Amino acid sequence: VQLQASGGGLVQTGGSLRLSCVASGRAFSRYYMAWFRQAPGKEREFVSAIGWSSQYYADSVKGRFTISRDNVKNTMYLQMNSLKPEDTAVYYCAARSGSYTPHEYGYHYWGQGTQVTVSS
Repeated sequence: VQLQASGGGLVQTGGSLRLSCVASGRAFSRYYMAWFRQAPGKEREFVSAIGWSSQYYADSVKGRFTISRDNVKNTMYLQMNSLKPEDTAVYYCAARSGSYTPHEYGYHYWGQGTQVTVSS
């Protein structure tokens, strides 16, 4: 499956953005989908994941970010509210044909990333 992430941009502290990840292929609903992010000088970290009916969040984004998916449109979303400067990173979408894991090595497919910058 091929993934295309979009929706990043520059926003002020407290603002909102919605990221999208469009997947090619016919079996989108079977994949566990996730968002990861990588800030400058830091390792890539888990942000959120979604399966058929379950959602998971990193503690740092819980209550501020909401993950969702539209299996008809083959698209996953990440609604990001109350953004903070520490949310600044390149955000990647990923997919795996299996159950939930927050570990990046468990994901087989990756999008190209979209930059999110939160100014203070």
